[in-house]
Amino acid sequence: MPSMVLYIVLPFLGLFLGWILRWVYARFQLTASEQKAERIIQDAKKEAEAQKKEMLLQAKDQLIQDRNQQERENRERRAELQRFESRVNKKEEVLDQRTQDLDKKDEELNSRQVEMTKRENLLQEKEMNLRSELERISGFTAEEAKALIIKNLENDARHDAQALLNKIDQEAQLSAEKKAQDILVTAIQRIATETTGDLTVATVSLPSDEMKGRIIGREGRNIRTLETLTGVDIIIDDTPEAVVISCFDPVRKEIARVALERLITDGRIHPARIEEIVQKVTREIQQKIYEEGERALFELGIHNMGQDAVRAIGRLYFRTSYGQNVLTHSKEVAELASLLAAEVGANRELAKRAALLHDIGKGAENDSDQNHAEVGAEMARKMGEDPRVVNAIAAHHNDCEPQTTEAIIVQIADAISAARPGARRETVDNYVKRLENLEETAKKFTGVEQAYAIQAGRELRILVNNEKIPDDQVKELAKQIAKQIETDLRYPGRIKITMIRETRIIEYAR
Repeated sequence: MPSMVLYIVLPFLGLFLGWILRWVYARFQLTASEQKAERIIQDAKKEAEAQKKEMLLQAKDQLIQDRNQQERENRERRAELQRFESRVNKKEEVLDQRTQDLDKKDEELNSRQVEMTKRENLLQEKEMNLRSELERISGFTAEEAKALIIKNLENDARHDAQALLNKIDQEAQLSAEKKAQDILVTAIQRIATETTGDLTVATVSLPSDEMKGRIIGREGRNIRTLETLTGVDIIIDDTPEAVVISCFDPVRKEIARVALERLITDGRIHPARIEEIVQKVTREIQQKIYEEGERALFELGIHNMGQDAVRAIGRLYFRTSYGQNVLTHSKEVAELASLLAAEVGANRELAKRAALLHDIGKGAENDSDQNHAEVGAEMARKMGEDPRVVNAIAAHHNDCEPQTTEAIIVQIADAISAARPGARRETVDNYVKRLENLEETAKKFTGVEQAYAIQAGRELRILVNNEKIPDDQVKELAKQIAKQIETDLRYPGRIKITMIRETRIIEYAR
């Protein structure tokens, strides 16, 4: 029993001793850690104190350096201010000196002005006395004398100016006319061609008058079909063995003419056959238009032209103007423009291209209120032509201002081609009207007694009243009449104006 108690108590006793030993050891460790922490805190305080002292020393050094730097800058600023003050003082001294000099000059000017005023008053007094004396001697007032002198000077100036103008005109005619004649004669000689005239109507010959009835057809269906498909008017009258095709569009007129001739040759005339023949002829005419355009470009050596432009040029083959074929005229103008451009040193290719296209507006398929120059310029712009070419087309009838030398050359070449002998023709009514307009224009001027248009309107002879127009004003009157004709009238070539002024004195011996 005691042994069992001993066995039970011993373990608890061991645990108790172990716990006491552990607590003693832990207490010892805690004391050692506290001592170590105390040492670390002491070391940290010492190090912080040392750093604090070091930072204070550095701050004091920096403060001393900043103070020294500020003192140096202050010394430099004071020195700069002293120098600036010195310069200002010097400038003030100079300004004071200048002010004194200006005051002296002002005094001198005032004294001179007083003296000049006295002299001016004296001169005015002398001038008044002299003017009074001159008026008394001459018998004219100052205004009358001034007007007389101005009138004499004006007359002398006009006389000298007219003499100078006459001299310049003579010199210009001697030099410029000869050069111009050489250029124009050479150009015209190289491209002179015969020109035939076309009309707005075409006549188709018939094998017999019986063919007229077949053309008309039952109840007029054949002729209506042909007119509807081609857009022309077919006139069947009493003319034996002939019918007349009338249309202002030459392409449609040509289609109708060829189609009708083929129908007459074939003999089968009915609406279906008419439609078939018209379609076939239309394709052929369109092909011919393209071929004529290509042929014109090949003859002139012009390249890089689009299909629309080729067709526009080819359509001119069927166009006429005053009896002159427009395509032939355009090629002629292109040759002339090329030669003239070569003579004056302009761009030959540009002038030739613009000249060939200058009348493409006449071949436009659509109707427009614009004239052919404006229509042609718009067509060329849409075809992507050079702006210089577009300007030359638009300006060839002075509808707008020419902007290049080539545009002026196209104007000149167009006028030459249209005005050369045999190029164009006009109706009798237009011819007579043009002569009457020439004479009426001249008669509107004061001093003109009679005016006669002679040599088919190439010369205008004017009889001048010698009592109203003196000799020195005849030249000026001729220029005014020529300018008025250029402004108001349209005519081919140029018109020579001959002024006739004579003095007739009649006396009778009795």
